[in-house]
Amino acid sequence: MDPEAPDLRPLVDAVRAGDESAARSLVEALHPLLLRIIRLRLPRQESEEDLAQEIFMKIFQKIDSYRGDVPFQHWTSRVALTTCLDRLRHHRRRPLLHWGDLTPEEQEAFENTRLTDPAPDAARGTAARDLAGHLLAQLSPAEQLTLRLLDMEELSVEDIRRQTGWGASKIKVTAFRARAKLRCLFQKLESTRVPAA
Repeated sequence: MDPEAPDLRPLVDAVRAGDESAARSLVEALHPLLLRIIRLRLPRQESEEDLAQEIFMKIFQKIDSYRGDVPFQHWTSRVALTTCLDRLRHHRRRPLLHWGDLTPEEQEAFENTRLTDPAPDAARGTAARDLAGHLLAQLSPAEQLTLRLLDMEELSVEDIRRQTGWGASKIKVTAFRARAKLRCLFQKLESTRVPAA
C-alpha cells in the first residue's frame, strides 16, 4: 500500500455516523484504486463499473467490521480481491482452448512467441495480451490471481500474503502448479494448430 495514501479513517467514521457526503467522498477516494485492482485481475470483457459498484456495496455493508488496525485502503483492497476471485469462480472456464478459437491476431501472437522481436507493435501486444488472457482463463481462480499478482504486477510473495491472507507456501505452490498448467495448455494449443497453407 502506498505510504503516502491519505488517512481515510475520518471519512470512515463519518460514513458510520450516516454522513452521505462522506460516503460520496469515500467513493471518490477509493474509485481509482478499485478500478486498478479490477483491471489487473479480471479479463477485459468484465464490466469494470458494475464490479466496482458491487465492491462498493460490500464495503459499505461491511464497513462496521473495519477495525482500523490497517489502512482503510488495504482493507478495501482485500474486499476487492475477494470479490474479483469470487467473480472468477462464478465464470466457469472453458475446458480447452483450440487453435480455431483464436483470432488471426492471437494466432500470430502465438507464432511470435518463438521469435525474439524486442519491440512488438501495439496491435501484436494487444493480441498477445488477449492470448495470455485466454490461457489464464483456463486456470482456477486462485491460480489466475496468483500469477496476475506475481508475474503481471510483480508483487512479492510477502505482498501477496498481506493482500490475500494466504500463507507463503500456498502462494508458491499455487504459482508453481499454475505455471506448469500454462506450459501444458500452451503445448496442447500448439498441438491443435493448423499449419499455414
